Amino acid sequence: MKLTIERLGHLGDAIAMGPDGPIYLKGFLPGEEIEGDDLSAMRIITPSQSRVRPPCTHARACGGCALQHAADSFVSGWKTEVVQSALRGQGIEADFLPMHVSPPRSRRRATFSARRTKGGVTIGFHARASDVLVDIPNCQLLHPDLLAALPKLEPLVRLGATRVAEIQIQVTQTLTGLDVAVSEGKEPDAPAQMELARICEGAGFARLTWNGEMVAMRHAPMLRFGRAMVTPPPNAFLQATAQGEAALLAAVRRAVGPARKIVDLFAGLGTFALPLAEGADVLAVEGDAKMLAALSLGARGAEQLHRVDTQTRDLFRRPLEPDEFKGMDAVVIDPPRAGAEAQMTTLAQTKVPRIAAVSCNPVTFARDAKILLAGGYHLDFVQVVDQFRWSQHIELAAGFSRP
Repeated sequence: MKLTIERLGHLGDAIAMGPDGPIYLKGFLPGEEIEGDDLSAMRIITPSQSRVRPPCTHARACGGCALQHAADSFVSGWKTEVVQSALRGQGIEADFLPMHVSPPRSRRRATFSARRTKGGVTIGFHARASDVLVDIPNCQLLHPDLLAALPKLEPLVRLGATRVAEIQIQVTQTLTGLDVAVSEGKEPDAPAQMELARICEGAGFARLTWNGEMVAMRHAPMLRFGRAMVTPPPNAFLQATAQGEAALLAAVRRAVGPARKIVDLFAGLGTFALPLAEGADVLAVEGDAKMLAALSLGARGAEQLHRVDTQTRDLFRRPLEPDEFKGMDAVVIDPPRAGAEAQMTTLAQTKVPRIAAVSCNPVTFARDAKILLAGGYHLDFVQVVDQFRWSQHIELAAGFSRP
């Protein structure tokens, strides 16, 4: 059987047309001719000019990266096209700023799977579409601090995992050391809790959390957002790379312009609210009370910030109403993957001059953008931000204004 790859799907899978319809394959690029008797073992007859040697030695075994076989220029063009296609599906055209791509070895947070084995411990990522765990000592995604931590995590696995059940270990790089959160581990008794504290001390972790409960803390883990220092609650959301966060913040600043009063919706830990408070009064609205408390404490401890108010609110069930935006110069909105259809509907009824929208889902972003445009807003720019290098994940920031 011979096939020609026609395009990539939105998950990075290669799509060819077979006699009975589309065929989805992994590891191929548009324009490549492939052949074979088994779809799981197709070989390339004519390679794409965009094909490159994967930079990571784990590329074939590990399922963490979908596009290491593609040139950076191809991946950038494909991700931009995914966003453009989503917008065109809603009848929207936009001006695009140059794309930002985070460099290799810059991921500052990761969640590892781990289990005990007959020979010891395995910590890493799953092979593609498999429950097989792959060791990743030469991973080209992770920051060196995270790679260096892998041997230090082994005692946690020996204590809390089994050969049958995996545990999950989230590791986050902070200014005061690694913040480690274990989930799905065996419940520790008193001696095990003491052992966990010794492991934390010996490994130099800033904090160790086990199944949602803090068991040890050498130093409060600290993150910097502008002039503010924030201690995140365990498992709190953080942008994947410092470079990607900076690119998103720059786009948000561009969108809000000289605004003096800003509402930050889905504010999280204050990624945008706290830096923007250096020049504006900010109301930060977030549904997670623990993250909002961390933001508020960080704001109070920072110098030379404007006023930062907070409001705990489920914006899906109870979006801000149009009259609650009165007097605001700009809005920042960074919802989860589901988007913010209800909030965008009320926002479109306001007279707020500028809106900065951040999204990790081009499809729901396009849907929500159409709501704003129907309400009289103009889409000024879109910037794609690729901080999940070599993956199918796409983030973006956009600016809207009311003429």
